[in-house]
Amino acid sequence: MTKKLIALDLDGTTLNNESKITAKTVEVLHRAAAQGHMVAIATGRPNRISENYYHQLGLQGPMVNFNGGLIHIPEHQWAGEYSSAIPRDLVFDVLKLKQDLPIEMIAAEGKNFVYADRVSDLDIGFFPKALGPDQVLNERNLQADPTSLTIFVDNQDQEFIRETLYAKYPNIEMNSWGGAINALEIVEKGINKYRGVQYLAEYFDIANKDIIAFGDEVNDLEMLTHVGWGVAMANGVPAVKAAANDITTLPNNEDGLADYLTKYLAV
Repeated sequence: MTKKLIALDLDGTTLNNESKITAKTVEVLHRAAAQGHMVAIATGRPNRISENYYHQLGLQGPMVNFNGGLIHIPEHQWAGEYSSAIPRDLVFDVLKLKQDLPIEMIAAEGKNFVYADRVSDLDIGFFPKALGPDQVLNERNLQADPTSLTIFVDNQDQEFIRETLYAKYPNIEMNSWGGAINALEIVEKGINKYRGVQYLAEYFDIANKDIIAFGDEVNDLEMLTHVGWGVAMANGVPAVKAAANDITTLPNNEDGLADYLTKYLAV
């Protein structure tokens, strides 16, 4: 079989409902790699909370983080590394907006840093539960343009914040987090998972028709609709399932990814 690039979303796709990768999924992906296919994580998560899964899968190639904002090989220098950025001034504008809007928390981060304006009381494990003086989001600490800015805000205020920031900063993208958590994530304009996966395919000379991608949420749409074969998880949101080339028979909590790849690649 022709070498494939297998692009994997994490939450709701490769991970089960306990945010774990099952032994069956690990085994199937190891077999796929042994056949010569390239397995790559493509996640909205920052690298600091996804590299553990990268190592669990025993991957050696690049990983896509921040929905395409960072493309790198963890703990290695790679000539092809790519990182996007948004202006520091935007971060400080949002901090000022917080004075008038019920924004719960703001976090700015890049490959090697994360700053937040307060500790997180959200039980999602994505942000620190305690902040030292040098971790607080302010003009003194944030000296570099971040890759991503996350704003936790009531749904009723999301549209106003979108309009305000798009008017002042046209070169950004804003995406809502999936699930029950109300958050806006801001990245550089044009950044999405497909752009990250396409970058890998071009770097390693893999044709677009030979990319197979798996996902379940709206931030997977560009990836699933532009790669050669986009597969939505059975537990995916309706828009993703409607747009994909195929849908797994089983959901993420029943090894749907592993089941599909076993048949698709005959591994």
